[in-house]
Amino acid sequence: MNTLLSMMAFALASSISPGPVNVVALGAGARYGLVASMRHVTGATVGFTLLLLLTGMGLHALLSEWPQLTKGIQYTGVAFLLYMAYRLATDDGQPGAEKVAKGPSMMSGAAMQWLNPKAWLASLAGMGAYAADGNAQHMWQFAGVYFLICYGSIACWALAGTFLRHYLSVPARVRRFNRVMALLLAVSALYLLEA
Repeated sequence: MNTLLSMMAFALASSISPGPVNVVALGAGARYGLVASMRHVTGATVGFTLLLLLTGMGLHALLSEWPQLTKGIQYTGVAFLLYMAYRLATDDGQPGAEKVAKGPSMMSGAAMQWLNPKAWLASLAGMGAYAADGNAQHMWQFAGVYFLICYGSIACWALAGTFLRHYLSVPARVRRFNRVMALLLAVSALYLLEA
């Protein structure tokens, strides 16, 4: 039972803490509402869980053999996050029909996790802590626990964003909000270079 509680605490601490995926979930909830932002939440959760499982199944060994691949993933991820921050910062704040209808997709949520250095670090650290012995049962148990907690954590950020929707009914406020979100996203991306 202690191992399960430890898994849950690790998953919660790494899932609920601020990071690029959660910042996007907050912005999506604020801009598109909870229902539309749940595509991002679902994609990010599935993407992370797949990354976690593949790490447990041996991706970690491959990355240990080729550390330059790890650096390439890290730099690509940071570049992707900075590009997203740029897009947010330059958004005009107008609720164009294509923006209102769409919101972030499941694929973009999943891709964010695969390009998110924080997700890679959490996967490597988590599987190293809970399934380093190669025990498949521990790996699947950890992935299951993480899936549930990750989904709930990212959804909380999206839900928090929905409480900002009324405030964001004016394009000027949307621009300010987007620029703050862009700054947070850029800072979190640059912080990941230090990790």
